[in-house]
Amino acid sequence: MTHRATAAGHTPRPVRLAFSDILRLGLLGIRTRGPRAALSALGISLGIATLVVVTAVPASSQRALMNQLSALGTNMLRVAPQADSDPPVVLPVDADAMAARIGPVTSASAVANTHTTVLRSDRADPADASGISVLAARTNLLGAVHGRVRSGAFLTATTARFPTVVLGFRAAARLGFDRVRAGQEPGQVSVGGRWFAVIGVLDPLPLAPDLDSAVLVGWKAARDRLGFDGHPTVVYVTAREAQIEAVRAVLPATVHPQLPGLVQVSRPSDALAAKRATERTLSVLLLGLAGVALLVGGVGVANTMVVSVLERRREIGLRRALGAGRGQIRGQFLAESVMLSALGGGAGTVLGAAGAAGYALAQSWPVVFPPLALAGGVAGAVVVGMVAGVYPAVRASGLPPTEALAAV
Repeated sequence: MTHRATAAGHTPRPVRLAFSDILRLGLLGIRTRGPRAALSALGISLGIATLVVVTAVPASSQRALMNQLSALGTNMLRVAPQADSDPPVVLPVDADAMAARIGPVTSASAVANTHTTVLRSDRADPADASGISVLAARTNLLGAVHGRVRSGAFLTATTARFPTVVLGFRAAARLGFDRVRAGQEPGQVSVGGRWFAVIGVLDPLPLAPDLDSAVLVGWKAARDRLGFDGHPTVVYVTAREAQIEAVRAVLPATVHPQLPGLVQVSRPSDALAAKRATERTLSVLLLGLAGVALLVGGVGVANTMVVSVLERRREIGLRRALGAGRGQIRGQFLAESVMLSALGGGAGTVLGAAGAAGYALAQSWPVVFPPLALAGGVAGAVVVGMVAGVYPAVRASGLPPTEALAAV
């Protein structure tokens, strides 16, 4: 019964249903209409899955493209003294450490020309050393120039103290080294008349091609064994892309406060401008696709819920005839609409995420899920289900019981 008689005048008053009761009524409606509810949830899930796929796949493609453009050195700057100055400009000993203190800078490293020669053996013709430079290198150099070791290992805090070298790609070929083999005694080269063990060979460095023809020696080993004075000749700086221009503006005064006008800083890579233009274009495209997909998914959800609620007007009329109030009818069907949409939205989000991740992995792209796609999956389905369920539920609950029972 939905009305209760008072002790005094037997005046009926409506029974208020608790929120938990409304939820149970909504679940009861879904269970009693199992196949039809499953089809309704399927339609909702397909719409939400489309939303997730249409937004996640372009986002993964965009991230892959941005990574490829970043590999072109969009965040790297090269600092060096001005050439042909008289007297020659010498950077401070701690120039790279000074650059690293700039806020947006993520790493700073340095190399320095030791002005020594390298030979395959002490009996080789000194002319064979032409075109190969011997550079003192910081242990964090590879990260700053986006380099990789082809074989062996790069300089560490330990090996940089001893007579060890790492060969650039072209320098290794000139000196007769193709790779460093594990488990075998390392080869040696003569640097400044002293023997140094070869511990690594680098891959080509497209962002620092001058290092391809270099023999890299640890900073301390160069000072102790080669008479190196400790002043870097080139400083490599990486910074956050959004702040790269600001970093470039302050670098000269930072690395050489006494003579900032005699310090040259490379301009940001042309790839940075291309990346920013591409990123803006793809972001607008992604936003447009998300909006269209959400609209299409919303229309599908709304259509499914409107039909689902309107076709049950006879059931509503029967409940009204048995004494159910209009508010109870509205609450039950609204709860059923929201729960059905939430189930379909959750299933569609999982289905769409799995499909988008599978496609991204098949294309060797990073898997990216925009927050709008995941949050909009379930939340969008619930909101649209609520909106779609309100109108037909209110309209059906306002029908007289006799008219609702006569509805086909």
